[in-house]
Amino acid sequence: MTVTTSLNAGELVERACAKTGLADFGDDWFREPLDVLVHSLNTEAALSPLGFELTRHRLTALLSDRLRLRELQRAHPEVLDAEVRVAAEICGLPRTGSTLLHRLLSASPQVTSTLSWEVAYPLPFPGEGLDAELRKNRARERMRAFAQLSPDFGDLHTVVWDGPEEDVLLLDRTFVSMSFDSFYRVPAYGDWLRTADQRPAYRELREWLQVLQWQNPGRSQPWVLKSPHHLTAVGTVLDEFPECKIVMTHRSPVNAVPSYASMVRAMTSQYSDEADSVLIGRYWSRRFAKTLRDFTSARADRPDRFVDVRFADTVGKPLEVARQVLDALGLPAGPADDAAFEAYLAHNREERHGSHSYTPEDFGLSEDQLRRDFAFYSEVYL
Repeated sequence: MTVTTSLNAGELVERACAKTGLADFGDDWFREPLDVLVHSLNTEAALSPLGFELTRHRLTALLSDRLRLRELQRAHPEVLDAEVRVAAEICGLPRTGSTLLHRLLSASPQVTSTLSWEVAYPLPFPGEGLDAELRKNRARERMRAFAQLSPDFGDLHTVVWDGPEEDVLLLDRTFVSMSFDSFYRVPAYGDWLRTADQRPAYRELREWLQVLQWQNPGRSQPWVLKSPHHLTAVGTVLDEFPECKIVMTHRSPVNAVPSYASMVRAMTSQYSDEADSVLIGRYWSRRFAKTLRDFTSARADRPDRFVDVRFADTVGKPLEVARQVLDALGLPAGPADDAAFEAYLAHNREERHGSHSYTPEDFGLSEDQLRRDFAFYSEVYL
């Protein structure tokens, strides 16, 4: 028997159709990003045998969800009537305190956020009750498997199966997502992503949020979302969600870039035996410099839509920062918010937080070079 080691977009589509018994993908705009991603995975990612199988399974599952989304919308057209209000997208380079800020703000009873089990399994399983227990159990199992594949990842980023998680994982189903060049070495895909028209993807993000609201009619609060991916499409975010503000988290790239390179190395190692630290560090340094330059330009057009938060403040005075951000979103904090923030911080202190050590040189970088390359950003925002 011949063992296939190359992904094929057409075969993935056929697998998804066979898996679901469905064939209607709706608008096929997603074919271009899927083709670009598959080509890059085949030619650049150096997938291991396990990485290949995991990736084929993952892409098939994402395509299956696209089919199931269209089927759900056909069967329940009222889903498309749900009003989606996004109060904030928390952005910033990775490793800038955005996760802490997101989870802290998400504790507020005034807002809602995407949860880890929801972004993994956003659509009801057949025969599942309103408690979504089947999906929650699957999410717990998936998290245990992930921890076994990458036992050191928890020291880099604490993941809680039922806690707030990045909405970019919903965007994975559009194949327009920073997730892919974080988990794989796919620079050609990353280059394409930075120049792509992401408007169709963000229209679908709204549809996924509608699905989550439809499953829980009492979920009427505005969304507070978060992902560094949104830095690649700031203008599109502001256009698609006209009430949304960008909450930008700031930390010196001298710290943030090597820290994220360390995380990417851990993630990429799950799928490839050739996770080159130097290539990873230099790729993300270049990419983030370009992203921040583009961000500065987009921000200049609509400065009133941005809220700035510094890493040292998020870590040093989180309650004060959370109250300030809610105020900026037009949601003044009250006693219930304060109590929720205190409860989250107490819980957060109990979670396991490991440590990891690295230097810029581990990733082919240096502090002097990072300071020079990001001087345009540091002089304005830090």
